Amino acid sequence: MTSSCHADRADQTCASTHSSVVLAFEEREYTRAQLESLADGLATALAQRGVRAGQRVALMSSSRPEFVVAVLAVWRLGAAIVLVNPVWKRGEVEHVLTVTRPAHAVGDSPLLAEMMPMLHLDDPIPPGSGPFPGTDPGADAVLLFSSGTTGMPKAVRHTHASLGVATRQWRDALGMTTTDRLQIMTPPSHSLGLLNIVTVLGTGAWLRLHRRFDLDRMLHHIQADGITIEMAVAPIALALASHPALESYDFSSLRYIMWCATPVTPSVAEAVTRRTGVPWVPTYGASELPVIACNPLDGARLDSPGRAVPGVTVRVVSSETAEPVAPGQTGEIQARSDSVMAGYLPAEATAEAFDDGWYRTGDIGSVDAEGWIRLMDRSKEMIKVRGFQVAPAEIEAVLHGHPAVADCAVFGVPDPARGEAVVAAVTVCASVGAEELIALVGERLASYKRPIRVEFVPEIPRLPSGKVLRRVLREQYGHPDQG
Repeated sequence: MTSSCHADRADQTCASTHSSVVLAFEEREYTRAQLESLADGLATALAQRGVRAGQRVALMSSSRPEFVVAVLAVWRLGAAIVLVNPVWKRGEVEHVLTVTRPAHAVGDSPLLAEMMPMLHLDDPIPPGSGPFPGTDPGADAVLLFSSGTTGMPKAVRHTHASLGVATRQWRDALGMTTTDRLQIMTPPSHSLGLLNIVTVLGTGAWLRLHRRFDLDRMLHHIQADGITIEMAVAPIALALASHPALESYDFSSLRYIMWCATPVTPSVAEAVTRRTGVPWVPTYGASELPVIACNPLDGARLDSPGRAVPGVTVRVVSSETAEPVAPGQTGEIQARSDSVMAGYLPAEATAEAFDDGWYRTGDIGSVDAEGWIRLMDRSKEMIKVRGFQVAPAEIEAVLHGHPAVADCAVFGVPDPARGEAVVAAVTVCASVGAEELIALVGERLASYKRPIRVEFVPEIPRLPSGKVLRRVLREQYGHPDQG
């Protein structure tokens, strides 16, 4: 496309914000015109390197304005972004590249540069201009990674059309307008970070990017920038609640704080509201279907992620019969929307994610007669750490590689700072310390996938089929005060 405004944007909004500052990062500020110019230049440079419509471009970058420019530039060329988390290790990146087979790469990661030719985001962006081919609504816009319960993480494919619908749903759910001001502390390589960036730009609002999460910097900028909508995942919410000088900051600009990625911890949310006067708005989504539900902006509840947003239909089906159940009855939550993913890579994983067109969230819960959703458990066994989905099988494969490990199983436990934390149950055939096993995972996988502890057990409980009974392990060893 030839504009940094996404496909659902109105032309007049683009025009009205063209000369306004739309992005801030540390001491730098960017108008829309500057972002347009930089995206034109980077798109020209990528085209000169051979990037063509329909290809995939790996993007492995820290949180910085050039990340945004790179996304816009790739889309100008009709290509798709493959988001690679900058904290991933070599084995994880090799898996991503094998699954998605990008033809080109851009970013600031020395690791990615070792693995394939990469245009570095520190290089000067030369001037450039179109014409550019633009985007086909049905073509892939982004591929990001979501873990299942077996094997390695899968790539979630979103088209320009599905991403455009998701950004409209997010904008409307948040009541976002051109006067809003947000800051993003979550990684842009994560679905939530990308959704926020695209929605803010698409709305013509104002955005501050941060290099990394820093609570005092976040609080400073709420006050200094007049932030109107704040985003928080569980670790941020916990840090806010426990900050000794929270009352010394001015929160008068904030309309609300959005709780994303993990279920709300009511005591934490209530403590923050009591100390700041700012209400919370819980939400519910997934990489595969970015916006499922949201609380009303006035009168939000802490015991529910809200009702389905307009454009999303939610139902609950029996886990035994797969038939829809009555309001208030428990089962698997399923959803349908034009914002749902196009599918997974590997492609064979897509079929089991859908039930006759309904996306299977894997979450167990209920929907009452008024549409309020209650979440109780996940039938999928992924562990959600700081909003990132972790596949037990991926960690188990690393642990099985240690000669002292005879068998193992990984499960999640509630953790107030992380949402969930990883625990490994291990049976051994030789002497080995927990620290050595935790360090092994840390060497092979991203730091958020490291177990917080290892439980040495006499045997791993399994069904006759070999399936691990993680529920039994959680009951026996999963109390958060253990270890």
